[in-house]
Amino acid sequence: MKIDILTLFPEMFAPLEHSIVGKAREKGLLEINYHNFRENAEKSRHVDDEPYGGGQGMLLRAQPIFDAYDAIDKKQPRVILLDPAGRTFDQSYAEELAWEEELIFICGHYEGYDERIKTLVTDEISLGDYVLTGGELAAMTMIDATVRLIPEVIGKEASHTDDSFSSGLLEYPQYTRPYEYRGMLVPDILMSGHHENIRKWRLYESLKKTYQRRPDLLEHYELTDEEAAMLEEIREEAEQKETDQELES
Repeated sequence: MKIDILTLFPEMFAPLEHSIVGKAREKGLLEINYHNFRENAEKSRHVDDEPYGGGQGMLLRAQPIFDAYDAIDKKQPRVILLDPAGRTFDQSYAEELAWEEELIFICGHYEGYDERIKTLVTDEISLGDYVLTGGELAAMTMIDATVRLIPEVIGKEASHTDDSFSSGLLEYPQYTRPYEYRGMLVPDILMSGHHENIRKWRLYESLKKTYQRRPDLLEHYELTDEEAAMLEEIREEAEQKETDQELES
């Protein structure tokens, strides 16, 4: 995968030199290029200006970004504009991007963009319903979430297929050595070696965590018969717990 980033602050992307993303670059699975579009500014290196019609703040000018974009060696890239008004980024979108060969991220600052910049764009994306100082942190987050899904970046595909949101559910609890720590024990079923029982336990716990913490994810999740039976048991257990608490109070 080839990623080009248009930004005023290339130095902010130092974390991409490390961890999984850094290793992907070392393996030749990923190429990342940074383009400071201030270097393309024709007007005394100014990349922003006052909006026509008046208003608060400054807007990024179209010219520096268009010229930086034109200078990139590209074929058919997916061009992503980091914008609070865009589609909310999620795991399914990261999985979609992981199959692309070329990505271009445009990181903004100030009050916004000259609207004409959006003619370059294929996707307008937001991390959520809040505003960051610039698009760099959002771009790093999206790149990290995407790159780890590229085949061969993580040794075992199962390392990310069981992640929270990859299946549509939150991930089940996990444990490692030692078996006992400060009086807390690893669930015996995980020590049993019975793979089918372990699978069922993990599925049940995944459904339970999703029901308790992110019930909204279940609204559009297609349950199997096995999952539907487990979820009904989880709901009955939760209702019984509420009843018991009311009686105690």
